[in-house]
Amino acid sequence: MAMKIRLARGGSKKRPFYRIVAADSRMPRDGRFIEKLGTYNPLLPKDSEERVKMNMERIQYWLDQGAQPTDRIARMLEAAGTREKAERNNPQKGTPGKKAQERAEEKASKAAEATEAAEAPAEEEVAAAEE
Repeated sequence: MAMKIRLARGGSKKRPFYRIVAADSRMPRDGRFIEKLGTYNPLLPKDSEERVKMNMERIQYWLDQGAQPTDRIARMLEAAGTREKAERNNPQKGTPGKKAQERAEEKASKAAEATEAAEAPAEEEVAAAEE
């Protein structure tokens, strides 16, 4: 049985509240779970102690049993210091879109024209001074 440590959503519409649970990966997000391991309330400020509560002993137990944390839970465990920071690489996310690339090209071409225009009169002045 493939186990996951993941978030199960609770709360009402526009007021999310999550339970951190150990569940079979085949079960639905808010469906059956084996054990509740903590809570996560994203509406609280980031520096609040009540935002993320985890039972670290039980989480470590499930990790030792082979449960895989989801990406969000892995980040929470990294913040808590339980898990080593993993390198994440998404080169697609960092690249600008088409319009931004077009704007950058236009800006670069205008900058090149401006530098050429600034250099041209300076060269003429130097040539005139030499004569």
